[in-house]
Amino acid sequence: MPPRPAPAAPAAGTASDAHSSGALWLSLGALLLGLFLAALDQTIVSTALPTIVSDLGGLEHLSWVVTAYLLASTAGTPLWGKLGDQYGRKKLFQTAIVIFLIGSALCGIAQNMVELIGFRFLQGLGGGGLIVLSMAIVGDLVPPRERGRYQGLFGAAFGATSVLGPLLGGFFVDNLSWRWVFYINLPVGVFALIVIATVLHIPVHRVPHVIDYAGTALIAAVAGGLVIIASLGGTTWAWGSWQIVLLAVASACGLVGFVAVERRAAEPVLPLELFTIRTFTLCSGIAFVIGFAMFGAMTYLPTFLQVVRGVSPTLSGVHLLPMVLGLLLTSTLSGQLISRTGRWKLYPVLGTAVTALGLALLHLLTRQTSDVVMSVVFAIFGMGIGLVLQVLVLAVQNAVDYRDLGVATSGVTFFRSIGAAFGVAIFGTIFTGRLRHGLTDALHGVPLPPGVTVESLLHDPRGIGALPAATRGRALDSYADAITDVFLWALPVLGVAHLLAWSLREDRLRGSVRAPDASETVPPNPVERSSHDECARALSLLGTRAGRRDLYARIAERAGVDLPPAACWLLLRIHQDGAAQPALLAEHVALPMRVVTPAVEELKDRGLVLRDGPTLRATERGRELTERLVRGREEELAALLGDWWGPDRPRDLTELVRELGAELGAAARPTERE
Repeated sequence: MPPRPAPAAPAAGTASDAHSSGALWLSLGALLLGLFLAALDQTIVSTALPTIVSDLGGLEHLSWVVTAYLLASTAGTPLWGKLGDQYGRKKLFQTAIVIFLIGSALCGIAQNMVELIGFRFLQGLGGGGLIVLSMAIVGDLVPPRERGRYQGLFGAAFGATSVLGPLLGGFFVDNLSWRWVFYINLPVGVFALIVIATVLHIPVHRVPHVIDYAGTALIAAVAGGLVIIASLGGTTWAWGSWQIVLLAVASACGLVGFVAVERRAAEPVLPLELFTIRTFTLCSGIAFVIGFAMFGAMTYLPTFLQVVRGVSPTLSGVHLLPMVLGLLLTSTLSGQLISRTGRWKLYPVLGTAVTALGLALLHLLTRQTSDVVMSVVFAIFGMGIGLVLQVLVLAVQNAVDYRDLGVATSGVTFFRSIGAAFGVAIFGTIFTGRLRHGLTDALHGVPLPPGVTVESLLHDPRGIGALPAATRGRALDSYADAITDVFLWALPVLGVAHLLAWSLREDRLRGSVRAPDASETVPPNPVERSSHDECARALSLLGTRAGRRDLYARIAERAGVDLPPAACWLLLRIHQDGAAQPALLAEHVALPMRVVTPAVEELKDRGLVLRDGPTLRATERGRELTERLVRGREEELAALLGDWWGPDRPRDLTELVRELGAELGAAARPTERE
């Protein structure tokens, strides 16, 4: 396979210098708004779905309101990323906003379920671009050492959507209309569009790509065909019908075509050699199952709460909070523990088991289950998912070569997104079949009010209110059983994921691999990143004040130098620039003089520097000691990057390390390779 070209690293500080602080924050705010809207629309419809179905009909197609958005945003991800590289991210981001807003407006005026599903697909195409490009533009605006801090804001925005989505969806339904779930995007999106057009100025680093249009189209077609089979098979169409058979044959042919195309593609959307890596294959399978369980549950639990328990849409969002908070808690906690211990295999093993326990407990819910018990069950289910989501990206990043870092990260989240689409579709098929059977048994031989039939209740659950009290209870039990039976059917799939988790091999973590932020764990967002972007995100931890202090302490230890971190930093800075003025340097890097002054005195007392007015210069002894620090820095970077920092390392990785090193005041002298 031809080598995939690596994106060039943007020059440090270029974008930052072009932006005033106010303009930078305005730009980041507009990007955050775009990303927030796209991520929000993955979850905001969940609590509105029962009302949407009651208004438009088509309960059997409820799952497609979620699935259409997920499929579109997943399929378009690699195209948005590479087109942004090629034609400029600002233009593409504006295009994505416009598509998203058009889709939102059309969703708001949809008159039937078919229209809504089609418009959700269009909205998802734009939403996928917003997620991908907003994260990529951060890399254009800020240098690597600051990237972690700013991308942390984007991770927080993703986490917020998981909490706010169900709540906002319920609030709009209760106080305005379900259509405002989509209309709310319009004023916010237009504001973001205006700010982006007037304030955002980013350097254009055109990176030529051979875009794998055929591979993208084929994998989207295969996924779409299989999801349609899972959604409509056995309900709308019989399993042996010509439609299902035709779709199955077309999907199989598409898969064969995809494999053939990816073998020849210069930049394949999903490189087939990744599947020769045991960890990637296992993590992709686990990610598929976790996406399957997570979004399947999040889609149907609001229906259980609103139809069976009779709570309002807003309160149904409140009831879901324990699940989301449990997910965020264990996701964050497991990331912290992994960073401290370097051990990670325990979490997918434990997480898949806890998720399976959560599904079993969800199956036991009834109309009479108390709110406290229900909240505990939701929390257990969320905690199980949180234990797994955090680890899968980390394990894959640790297992692949540097050149595959970006595409492997995108790959495992891609499978999670496809799993989410399958989960919603298959859960929908099981729910519709079980509900039809349950209502038929519950209402058999019972006199029904005019206009109320099994078919009408399948399309509009509001008809239950017209039933006599005794019959109404049996109908609600049918709804409860149909929804909770869905979770029982997912248990064997979780069992497979648990076995896969035991099969993972716990390789020692590279020092540069760190726990992903919320933007990579909470929603199913297959963000298309380059290897350079992923490595910059990981190494950006070194740019924090604590990260720099720890880095220089380790460099001093490797070099056998008995100096505090600030003194090592100052010596390396003098080595880089030839001389340094401590007061100006402290102001430039925003380091307090109370830290710099003791470092200056330490170096003077040891005879490592001489003062020439306000300027410090290294003595001969200081230069010798600095050479040891430089070698220590090289060894520390090699330890952080592991086998990525080998003799055949890609040029863009070398450039990234030089760029980050220069910003940290610890740049090494150019090597022959550079």
